[in-house]
Amino acid sequence: MTRTYHGSCHCGAVRFEVDLDLATDEVIDCDCSICTKKGIVHVIVPPARFRSLTPGAPLTCYRFGTRVAEHKFCAVCGMHPYYTPRSHPDHVDVNVRCLDDLDWRTLTIKRFGGRDWEANIEELRGARGDPSR
Repeated sequence: MTRTYHGSCHCGAVRFEVDLDLATDEVIDCDCSICTKKGIVHVIVPPARFRSLTPGAPLTCYRFGTRVAEHKFCAVCGMHPYYTPRSHPDHVDVNVRCLDDLDWRTLTIKRFGGRDWEANIEELRGARGDPSR
């Protein structure tokens, strides 16, 4: 069952909502260096299921490596509430830890071997089903 969840950065300057079906949307814990250091728990959705509630929010973008991913974070508090992922550049990757009305610790979390991203990416893109339904 799809439900709308609300999220924000720490200071509230960046607010959004996302439609999730937690019975079918994959929640992912990646062990790559940036996800590990930022503590991101991911859910990847098509743009139609994501809405910014603060257009013009003070987001800063960081790109590295292939420069495909747009790692967005709040310029005020530094939180990383959502971004454009390299694996699905036409989708939105929401940091489940930034959802205000959901306890991410109650979710089933799939592990992803991002330290060896190139070898494991097809698993994330669809070998077990596309997480972006």
